[in-house]
Amino acid sequence: MLHFGVVYTRMMDYKLLFSQKNHIEKLSESDLTQSNSYLEVIKAFSRLSYQSIYVIDYEKRAFEYVSDNPLFLAGLSPDEVLKLGYEFYQNHVPEEDLKMLIDINNAGFDFYEKIPLKERKEYIISYDFHLKSAAKKTILINHKLTPIFLTESGKIWKAVCVVSLSTNPSAGNVMIGKQNSDSVWDLDLSSNQWIKRKKTKLSEREIQILSHYSCGLSIVEIAETLFISVDTVKFHRRKLFDKLNVSSIQEALATAVTNKLL
Repeated sequence: MLHFGVVYTRMMDYKLLFSQKNHIEKLSESDLTQSNSYLEVIKAFSRLSYQSIYVIDYEKRAFEYVSDNPLFLAGLSPDEVLKLGYEFYQNHVPEEDLKMLIDINNAGFDFYEKIPLKERKEYIISYDFHLKSAAKKTILINHKLTPIFLTESGKIWKAVCVVSLSTNPSAGNVMIGKQNSDSVWDLDLSSNQWIKRKKTKLSEREIQILSHYSCGLSIVEIAETLFISVDTVKFHRRKLFDKLNVSSIQEALATAVTNKLL
């Protein structure tokens, strides 16, 4: 979801979440043959995942599929969210975050236009925003979105989005990554500029410590398993916290898993 530099009213138009840069007027026969039975794969994956999954159809400017995960549906059923489409965000995202989503959307499509057509399916955008829950409280969620099908001209026809609880303390954290690339691009929301950086990499020891922690081992047990001292485990743990900008081993593990660092 991404946006515009305009004057925003309280009743912001959710249609701003669709960029004109990705406007699809007509699908070719070649475009249409891409999508035969693909939703069965999406549905099967959603049954295996604790995360929420939805499919966006940019030609229809609507959702094509919404998985059943109550935590991310604000008290609504998948069919109700499917019917609302992007209006769901207008109704259930705080105004400040909705404005941010429109900005992210526009910046994302600006970035996307510069990617060679043959590479466009290799990119993922990730961002965090608040969603009002069924109890009228807000939760911070993470969206990761990637194209499924492109038109012959290279526009995104359909995309899949995976929704999970964010591991960050605040909204934003907009990042674009490319499959099998050491580089990522962070969006500076104050200037709408993409800033390239090297992808965070964990050392072999840091990966070992996180892996053993995920199995339920304590610091002492990790030290015994790796034949190192408890102080050495603590040293690598501090380096890990600094590298991932977290304050606990639980946050470190969640961040590493979310960002595919393990």
